[in-house]
Amino acid sequence: MALQRESVYSDMDLVEDLRAACRINLERGVQVLAHRVPEGVEPEDTSRQTGRRRARQGVPLESVLRAYRLGGRVMWEALLETSRGRFNGAYDEPLLDAAAYVWRVSDNSASALVEAYRMEELRLHSHDLSRRHAMLDALIEGRGSDPTFLRNAATVLGLPEDGPLLCVVAPMETAGEYPLRSPQEAMALQDMLSVWFVRPRDEVGVIVLGSRPAKVALDALRPCVIGRAGVSPVIDGLGSVDAGYRMAQTAARTLSGPGLAVLDDRLPEALLVDSPELLPRLVGTALGGLMSLPPADRDTLLGTLEELLACGGSPTHAATALFCHRNTVIYRMRRIESATGRSISNPRDRLLLTLGLMAARAKRT
Repeated sequence: MALQRESVYSDMDLVEDLRAACRINLERGVQVLAHRVPEGVEPEDTSRQTGRRRARQGVPLESVLRAYRLGGRVMWEALLETSRGRFNGAYDEPLLDAAAYVWRVSDNSASALVEAYRMEELRLHSHDLSRRHAMLDALIEGRGSDPTFLRNAATVLGLPEDGPLLCVVAPMETAGEYPLRSPQEAMALQDMLSVWFVRPRDEVGVIVLGSRPAKVALDALRPCVIGRAGVSPVIDGLGSVDAGYRMAQTAARTLSGPGLAVLDDRLPEALLVDSPELLPRLVGTALGGLMSLPPADRDTLLGTLEELLACGGSPTHAATALFCHRNTVIYRMRRIESATGRSISNPRDRLLLTLGLMAARAKRT
């Protein structure tokens, strides 16, 4: 009867296992009803064993409970059949009087089974999560170059070994406050496979792009970001997760506040944050005496310099952006060039001044 209603047991080749479990649990049920449980034996031990075993086998709890309750019904009907078949109904009335006790025993056993199933399921999940964490950590440490390990990692993580991936790193600024909100669900809505792990210092994600452009993943990820998050360029397979992690981590470090930083969009900033010892030299070399001016004067000239660089060195366009006269911008430009010793019309000097401004902002943050 159980097999007719729960085909999962035959599908999973557990028919003999089911029969053995039914027998041992029915025997224990009769022992409990007859107050004949052996001394020192826990009445629900067989139920707990069944619950743990089914959790390890991956049988759905709903199927386990239906089969278990069906077993209780079989025992009850067998008791009635014995009373009527062997004793001409002599025990029907006592059985009816005992019905509440019979079903209470059955419910207690079912509760013990459910508790054991869920505890084992939790233990297995924790073990599986630990394995997945360990695999990701090992990939970040560079073990993806080992083909055997890479195959195992792909199996444990449920990801393909090869193909285009993105790596995401979001630093944990405050303990217990996640920098990303439901990123896996956001990727799933785009039919994109991904895995996400919360580590002591950051949250890490690996997104499988397949044939989709990276922009699809980035557009889906942006609404999830509530802290700082960095994204690597597209990497080729799990064996490159170590490089992807480092690049995404660097991208996140270029941000001074919440947001999503794509490394390829912030390469100058990335170069600066990866060379912090160069920041003061770059500021001093590029901006020179500009930084020693009084704060109000300095900030005005730095703002003008920023607009001039954004406008390709054009005083006319910078004046429009700054809402001031062109001659005012020309005057400020001469002061900037005098203080820095750099010419805004010189391409190399413009590059150095741009990096100097970035370095100055990085020092302030």
